[in-house]
Amino acid sequence: MTTNLAIETSANERLATLTGTTQDYLSDALQRFDHDKIAISFSGAEDIILVDLMHQIGLKCAVFSLDTARLHPETYAYFEAVRDHYGIAIEVVMPEASAVESLVREKGLFSFYKEGHAECCAVRKIAPLRRKLDRLDAWITGQRRDQSVTRGNVPIEQVDLAFSNDQRELVKFNLLADWTSNDVWQYIRSNQVPFNPLHNQGFVSIGCQPCTRPVAPHEHERAGRWWWEESTIKECGLHAQNLEPVSTIQQT
Repeated sequence: MTTNLAIETSANERLATLTGTTQDYLSDALQRFDHDKIAISFSGAEDIILVDLMHQIGLKCAVFSLDTARLHPETYAYFEAVRDHYGIAIEVVMPEASAVESLVREKGLFSFYKEGHAECCAVRKIAPLRRKLDRLDAWITGQRRDQSVTRGNVPIEQVDLAFSNDQRELVKFNLLADWTSNDVWQYIRSNQVPFNPLHNQGFVSIGCQPCTRPVAPHEHERAGRWWWEESTIKECGLHAQNLEPVSTIQQT
């Protein structure tokens, strides 16, 4: 009993420290950039913490989400629940219809199972994201170092080499880099933050419906993403800097 209480106390103290530090990071980021030049990229459990913290400190910036047109119905419903809960707009960024039509016409609807996810993600995620980021000076993500082998060295702040260009340098904030999965869920439960109902069905990391499956208790949280591929390449391209040399990134 005493041991369990000590563990719980330690976890609560850790979460309080993380929350305070992240609020400070977030406040600093939002005050360094004009409100229309910085945005939170929103999709899942980590990102909702950023939205909740922003709501708590009383500062504002845009919140956007990529709609690949292949998300789970529960994910779309979740977006609306967040919109209603916080009274915020969520900008939905969609791929170019002509690019999707061309891909499907040439490769079919499930080419990623045979050829890998890169081409589909390039059309449905990377191109729309680049279009959005071209209008920003900074963006905020929910990446954590413990999420996967590709994110083990993610810093709190970095220059986004994948999406910067000759005209401007894009800053990327990974404000939850120090958090763990346990920290995230302790925060969500303690603060009664809305979350995607798919998490209650064994989904941990949630992406597009054809490319996401529930994970078993013994599996890593990213095991359900592109499960037919090698774990060291499990990035969709939104965070290509985690995988590739700068010269390679800037050519794509």
